[in-house]
Amino acid sequence: MKEHAMAVPGFLASGVSAGIKETGAKDLSLIYSETPARAAGVFTTNAFPAAPVVLSRQRIRCGYAQAILTNSGNANAATGEDGYRDALAMGGALARRLKIDKDFVLVSSTGVIGHRLPLDKIRKGIPKLVAGLHPEGIKNAEEAIMTTDRFPKLSFRKRMIGGREISVCGMAKGAGMIQPHMATMLAYVMTDADIDAKALDRAFRYGVERSFNAISVDGCMSTNDTALVLANGVAGNRRIEERGRGFIAFRTMLAEVMTELARDMVRDGEGATKLLEITVEGARTAGEARKMAYAIANSNLVKTAFYGGDPNWGRIIAAAGAMGVPLPLERVELLFDGVSLFSRGLKTAGNEELLKEVMSRAEIKVIFRAGMGNKSFRVFASDLGFEYIKINAHYHT
Repeated sequence: MKEHAMAVPGFLASGVSAGIKETGAKDLSLIYSETPARAAGVFTTNAFPAAPVVLSRQRIRCGYAQAILTNSGNANAATGEDGYRDALAMGGALARRLKIDKDFVLVSSTGVIGHRLPLDKIRKGIPKLVAGLHPEGIKNAEEAIMTTDRFPKLSFRKRMIGGREISVCGMAKGAGMIQPHMATMLAYVMTDADIDAKALDRAFRYGVERSFNAISVDGCMSTNDTALVLANGVAGNRRIEERGRGFIAFRTMLAEVMTELARDMVRDGEGATKLLEITVEGARTAGEARKMAYAIANSNLVKTAFYGGDPNWGRIIAAAGAMGVPLPLERVELLFDGVSLFSRGLKTAGNEELLKEVMSRAEIKVIFRAGMGNKSFRVFASDLGFEYIKINAHYHT
């Protein structure tokens, strides 16, 4: 999709190099709403949240925001009270430049932990960042938040809701340390919809549970994970409320954007060669379905089997069976892209050639049928190979 097609009315974006990254790559990003926007967010549940997470979590409680300022190359995590003051200073410098309320500036950081922010570089970069604001600046803003990402992650939708055309645009970064709640990820969504605060929060959390909280690369949770949505109301539609006619349509569009971003994170998983869509069906409860889905998705034995192109059904049923759920063996079934591997307690014979072709695909749908009820859960996961070890063996704190 072309960059100009992703412009959301009332929003500007920018991305520049402030010299935080030694490579000279873009490392300072800004999303700016020309008017205060309703805001909602979801953050990491890690017991060691980074300073920008603490600050943004506090500020978003007012329900409004106007700017999201992000630096990459330095996570401002495990930096104590000094780190918190640095996050305040970073947001304050932008607020003064934009002449907006400092409490309407949300901040994020990503990169190595344990180091103070290079505030002088950030302060010097902010004037250039603001000067570069543009309706079509989303690509630059996205590029500036990337760390080990191999490609940018952008998604866009338009739809008629409440008598007006509404736009939703999302950008994200994330490739490693991906595991809810949340993943090592930053995700920002912009929309020109006019929506009630409670409806926005509910729709956003619905989307998060089905996207950013339903992915896994390596089962590791980060300190900086942040997902934010801003809705500036510029579309002028009939206000969307929780029980209103347009709520489901908006929620669906929002979830589509977030799911596309989440899939791209897994596809871009460090060293990943395959995107796995793992669905547990027929569970007694959604909780049991989720537990088994993640057991499969996070199993290193399962991941390495997919990397090697081996349809190792034994590793999958062993992972699901280890969760303490009393599975009825004779009713369990396992399928890869519709091809049966295990059924009625036995390996399915005669599908070897079909499975060989399936295992060569870049995307594979795995369905585990528990045969106990009607609850299900889907998770997106990646395989695990040599490149993941190489990347993380050389990524230091």
